[in-house]
Amino acid sequence: MQFPRGKYGQDLSGREGLCYKTNNMNSAQMEKFDLCVIGCGPGGFAAAMRAFDFGKKVCIVEAGEIGGAGVKWGALASKTMWELSKDYSIAAKQDRGYHATGLQVDFEAVRKTVLQAVGEKQSQMLAQIQTFAPGRRQCAGSLTLKQGQGVFLSKHTLRITSRERVEQIHAQDFIIATGSRPRQIQGLEPDQVRILDSDGVLNLKTFPRRLVIIGAGIIGCEYATIFANFGQTRVHLVDHMDRVIPYEDDDVSEFVHTGLLRSGVMIHHSARLREVIRHDHGVEVILDLTDGRRETVAADAVLMAVGRKPALAHLNLEHAGVPQQTTDYLKTDENNRVTDNIYAVGDVTHHPALINIAEGEGRHAVEHMCGENPRPLNYRNMSTVMFFNPAVASVGLSERACRRQKIAYRAAYHDNILLPRAIAMRALRGFAKIIVSDDADRKILGMRAAGPQVSSMIMSVAFLMDQHIGIREILLSIYPHPTISEGIQECLRLLAGKSIYKPEAFPDYLKLWSWRPGGDV
Repeated sequence: MQFPRGKYGQDLSGREGLCYKTNNMNSAQMEKFDLCVIGCGPGGFAAAMRAFDFGKKVCIVEAGEIGGAGVKWGALASKTMWELSKDYSIAAKQDRGYHATGLQVDFEAVRKTVLQAVGEKQSQMLAQIQTFAPGRRQCAGSLTLKQGQGVFLSKHTLRITSRERVEQIHAQDFIIATGSRPRQIQGLEPDQVRILDSDGVLNLKTFPRRLVIIGAGIIGCEYATIFANFGQTRVHLVDHMDRVIPYEDDDVSEFVHTGLLRSGVMIHHSARLREVIRHDHGVEVILDLTDGRRETVAADAVLMAVGRKPALAHLNLEHAGVPQQTTDYLKTDENNRVTDNIYAVGDVTHHPALINIAEGEGRHAVEHMCGENPRPLNYRNMSTVMFFNPAVASVGLSERACRRQKIAYRAAYHDNILLPRAIAMRALRGFAKIIVSDDADRKILGMRAAGPQVSSMIMSVAFLMDQHIGIREILLSIYPHPTISEGIQECLRLLAGKSIYKPEAFPDYLKLWSWRPGGDV
């Protein structure tokens, strides 16, 4: 089931200034809940289900579509597009002993497949909520879903406004999980026709012949990869920095940069957007370059990918006793608590905007409010995957972070070109880079990897990091053959001085180095 489309802060009635007639209600007349979760994205849904485990009477309030940005606009939708584009690019290859002829792709068909995937996940979430609706089963907990815009009236009272009615509910505790919306560039508001943000990509009717993407972070590079993979669009990627994915180590950034170039993406580094001129049949994007030159790029559409910002403005947090925040984000303690009875999880907090973090925070917050005294969340070892060509995965500290924190380390790099499985797959572009402490223990501090199947193998390294064991203990295990995960094993063997292939024979594919505060070693 999909709810009517809407955004936080938007009048869902579609009529500005619409007044609702509502009865004055005291707390005795209101519907009462143990917990109200505002937002039914992945973080809010996980929190609601964990509260149900504790036998709580839970109200879930959602202003837009169930699943939130994580399902409809973000991870699930974009990764479905990425998978389809990857399959298409593989089918179009001519270096594998076969040649597919008559290969065609239609954006409307791609769009329908993406929406089908989104609908499947939304239906699963809704089915579970309905299964545990009040009175459906004989159990202590229950889940009530209310569609509408939530606004705090007090620390325990929320007004919910929908097309049909206005009501008020009372809850002992609240979790704010309203997620985020795309950041906008001042003076360049999206019309979702010529000027798009990541929430509006599915508004396209056809593949644009020319697409300018503003922003070379994860979202911008992922969509650049997707449209380049389909081979129907000339993609221009614009960023004001001098490299893509600028917060990552130089080798990771260079790897992504090379992959984009190989896919046909034209990258405009150190360029600032001056103006977008709209025409009947396209746009002109005016860029200012650092050397003083000005460049004009003609395109059919512009996609803004300059990050996301928390969706909080509509909540009237001051009515709930939430102190005024100094940033766009809600400040939380180690248990995701904002005030004594209000918690916040996911994109509205100052932690990385990742679905796995949102889900973990939602569950953690509920466990704390239910008196479980849970162990603090370990944000350092939460892994993430960036869906480029090929995918890149990361966990733990980067070299850049180690140097900033003045942590001595050793690092090893193993290229996938030496892995039998990668050779068999004809997928040679990829690597594993592992960073360990420069001491007797040699514990893993972080890993960066690229290539096929990294989304699966990165978690094994995160698990090893959580065990606080050194590479000698890790190497007691033997990895299966032939697998991409053997790259982890060989990288660790490289650090232990016992790799099968030696850096002296393959200096471009096997590398070892170290760093200590005060300079390279």
